[in-house]
Amino acid sequence: MPALYAGFGCRRGCPVEVLDTLLHEVLQRHGLNASALNGLASIAGKADEPGLQQLAARHALPLLVFDAEQLQAFEPQLSHRSPVAYAHSGCWGVAESAALALASLSHASAILKVTRQVLGPATLALACSR
Repeated sequence: MPALYAGFGCRRGCPVEVLDTLLHEVLQRHGLNASALNGLASIAGKADEPGLQQLAARHALPLLVFDAEQLQAFEPQLSHRSPVAYAHSGCWGVAESAALALASLSHASAILKVTRQVLGPATLALACSR
């Protein structure tokens, strides 16, 4: 089973329960196993977000963050470009870009396995190596 890397975007104060529900729903819908997850990622502005920190601890996974400039490199691979996300973060899509950035740390190239999924105040995308 290929390693999976989860990228998250969320509004401030997004509860860990929402993030965890989104993660489990997406994994189940796509027939993927949580044991394949190798890490969680988001944009640098979310490094101190309690829900993301709690999610990483709950699943014993590292949470890595990337600045907007690092995430912009993945803009050509995005399935969705959000002007709202860009206005707030300087990045066209946090979840997809973060997943791709994290997967790219371990592998020369990465692709989106699951494009941006939304549950209330949270977004999630999954990436893997090519």
